[in-house]
Amino acid sequence: MADLDVITIGRAGVDLYGSQVGGRLEDMGSFDKYIGGSPTNMACGTARLGLRSGLITRVGNEHMGRFIREELLRHGVCVDGVVTDPERLTALVLLGIRDEEQFPLIFYRENCADMALCEDDIEEALLKRSRSVVATGTHLSHPRTEAAVLRALEIARAHGLKTALDIDYRPNLWGVAGHGDGESRFVESAKVTAKLQESLHYFDLIVGTEEEFHIAGGSTDTVAALRAVRAVSKATLVCKRGPMGAVAFEGDIPDSLDAGVSGPGFPIEVFNVLGAGDGFMSGLLKGWLDGESWPVTLKYANACGAFAVSRHGCTPAYPSWEELQFFFERGVKRTDLRNDAELEQVHWATNRHGDWSTVRTFAFDHRMQLEEMEGYTLEKGGAFKELCLQAAMQVQDGQGGYGILCDNRIGRAALHAASGSGLWIGRPTELPGSRPIRFEPELGEDMGQFREWARENVVKLLVFCHPDDDAETRAHQEAKVKALWTAARRNGLEFLLEVIPSKVGPVDDSTTATLIRQFYEAGVYPDWWKLEPLKTVKAWTQAVNAIEENDPHTCGIVVLGLDAPEAELSASFEVASRFSLVKGFAVGRTIFGDAARAWMKGALSDEDAVAQMAERFRRLCDLWDEARAEARRNAA
Repeated sequence: MADLDVITIGRAGVDLYGSQVGGRLEDMGSFDKYIGGSPTNMACGTARLGLRSGLITRVGNEHMGRFIREELLRHGVCVDGVVTDPERLTALVLLGIRDEEQFPLIFYRENCADMALCEDDIEEALLKRSRSVVATGTHLSHPRTEAAVLRALEIARAHGLKTALDIDYRPNLWGVAGHGDGESRFVESAKVTAKLQESLHYFDLIVGTEEEFHIAGGSTDTVAALRAVRAVSKATLVCKRGPMGAVAFEGDIPDSLDAGVSGPGFPIEVFNVLGAGDGFMSGLLKGWLDGESWPVTLKYANACGAFAVSRHGCTPAYPSWEELQFFFERGVKRTDLRNDAELEQVHWATNRHGDWSTVRTFAFDHRMQLEEMEGYTLEKGGAFKELCLQAAMQVQDGQGGYGILCDNRIGRAALHAASGSGLWIGRPTELPGSRPIRFEPELGEDMGQFREWARENVVKLLVFCHPDDDAETRAHQEAKVKALWTAARRNGLEFLLEVIPSKVGPVDDSTTATLIRQFYEAGVYPDWWKLEPLKTVKAWTQAVNAIEENDPHTCGIVVLGLDAPEAELSASFEVASRFSLVKGFAVGRTIFGDAARAWMKGALSDEDAVAQMAERFRRLCDLWDEARAEARRNAA
């Protein structure tokens, strides 16, 4: 039985996208790194829409190859067909946005890994797991890769899989344009036409722009070109017409493109045409494989293409299924989608990576509490936090669902060492104890230091606040929180907001819920909330409702410890675990307090400190897991 809906075959590379817009590629000073290559983009794009996707390609045995593999896995794409090439480097593309018509582009693909794809890389067992196979024209341009694609298509035909071709014509990748002509989309070539036409009979669906059908059909008259393709293929032909949408032809080609089956288009400002075709193809495959009518299928495709042309990057621009439905229901409110705050929030929230349905967190981001300990020095504080990390990783033991909170001022070495460990990593920004809120000096007045943060770091901010705060204090703190959240989002970093009202004034069952609503009203949408251990079910119910009413896609809540004894934490876990939005805990001094005080004075060895902290962290993890399991049993 098929466990995949679609397998794409072909290019896989890394896109280095110029961050500046409106200038020459020569003048761009910084680049954003994304996954790239049409088949790779389509595998991720279809996965975002809910299809079970796989990719057949090659990547290098180096950092960029590992990036592609990891990014595919983060998108939920099957990588069983991704071969690591021991000799060749992963392909790179440098590209930029000059204006809506110019996109300077340089391919670095000389003997790259994906062009070494060969027949031996095509496994029949993998293809039999899928309902369809999608190829792109680039991999028909070289005998070795062509043989691999044709082998896959023959297997697909033998086992009744649907087959599709995205013509994806890149003249310089066919050798009919120079290295400096990467943005060229059409150069006539009888040789390319002949090569394409040898393979068109394999496909049930063929997709291309008018220019791409010109090369496939050997004519710059679009109707004539479509008829030439029809002469060698019975496939449904889908012709993309830019702002005029797209049309599908299942039978004979009429005299006018307007006579084809069409779907609704969307009036979107063109910001970036790069990757738009792969977005279009992702939506098209979703409708096609779900058995939708062609008008509905083209509606999906046109909408996904519209998202792509309105945003920076290729794969990062593509919508999730939830986002697409939201877009259809709400409609276009502004044509520059990337500046539609409501839509961008849905895009961000429904395209997060990683499974953090459980987050058991060892919090050792404390600064002031360590600095006040007898025997503390900055050097010793940093060394102790490395021991904390060792304890956390000992408990984690390669499993998912564990995290740390660690600062950069004292704990820099531990923070950097944690990168790539699989831990969820929160990093504080507030100056300890400050009220009204002030930020750590390292952040910079304009928060420009976020550019230096590892992308897996979650921006954490603790705010001492209360619903009874005077108007000036509340306005000041909300403005600071909003500025920090905005800067985090701009830099692609998740944001955790911790609120502690009990240190400011008396609390009741509605205190925390009121604060939550106030921050949403201020325009702040945290990915995570970190809340005090609320005493009653009523208090938790109100807090959870306040979050879900404003942001149904939030990651969730972690419960803080406030240096409570283990017995108190256990009781708080019992209440909090009844609510599925609470994903775990973030506890610090209960775990490290005794060890830190003894270690700073030289009364505890490194090994014993790690052992003590690991044991306490493990016990808290067990207490949380037991509380959650009991809550689920009771709910059932």
